[in-house]
Amino acid sequence: MKQDKKYPLLAKPTSGFGIYQSILKEEAGWQFLNFQARLMKQGEKWSADTLGNEYAIILLGGNFSVKSDKGEWVTGNGRKDVFSGIAHSLYLPRNTRFELTAESETLDIAYGWCKTDEDHPACFKRPEEAAIEIRGGDNATRQINSLLQPGFDCHRLVSVEVYTPSGNWSSFPAHKHDERKVDAEGNVSEACLEETYFYKIDKPQGFAIQQIYNDDRSLDEIAVARNNDVVLVPRGYHPVVAGHGYNVYYLNFLTGSDQSLSNTDDPDHKWIYNSWKGKDPRIPMVTADMNNK
Repeated sequence: MKQDKKYPLLAKPTSGFGIYQSILKEEAGWQFLNFQARLMKQGEKWSADTLGNEYAIILLGGNFSVKSDKGEWVTGNGRKDVFSGIAHSLYLPRNTRFELTAESETLDIAYGWCKTDEDHPACFKRPEEAAIEIRGGDNATRQINSLLQPGFDCHRLVSVEVYTPSGNWSSFPAHKHDERKVDAEGNVSEACLEETYFYKIDKPQGFAIQQIYNDDRSLDEIAVARNNDVVLVPRGYHPVVAGHGYNVYYLNFLTGSDQSLSNTDDPDHKWIYNSWKGKDPRIPMVTADMNNK
């Protein structure tokens, strides 16, 4: 699955309406994962066919309606932006024709897709249905909202959104998921996954710093991620820190060997799990109740 050829790990957005961020598997040197983000004007329509792919559409800001040959859905309480509530998520199976219409002055959406040879039911997941997990501790506390969580009725896609308060660490202690491992009971202890980190920052000058490295440091890169940037994680460990003064959001899409988040920790940093004294009181940063305000 992982390619030896080196591809850029940081993708910058374009400006204006339309597709402003795009990661296609052929361009990334990947086997499965594709990602795009799109900004639309009120009344604008996006018509497409999923063909041989499964899709997950995540509402970043605004409202939309969808008509398809698998059903119709409307978001009535879409968040203003990612810092104002929890996402609506729409899963569309392969061979689905759909038309999505922007129902707000502007609509900001992101979507990931991958090839599949399986059929699963379409699913519209509302903000109140997304489980909130408070992970980590001290200044590594962050909030994870499950969108297409492990166990979701699909083939390969996984998606979560993560909120990291100013100055906190995230995806830490560092972990990796670049080799499929199965334990003695037959359970997947590490999946082999391709992953995108799509960033939103609560202030325009804000940033996050992400490291991507492996055990022998043949891969050891630092990416400075700003609003609407994507960091690609083809392999290796990939911790994040939010710049001081800036709250950081990232949307993860993952796909690969399993519909799973199974991973392996960097052994150098596993001791940190037992060092935390408490949780950051700034978490949770968003709740489903905020969508209605």
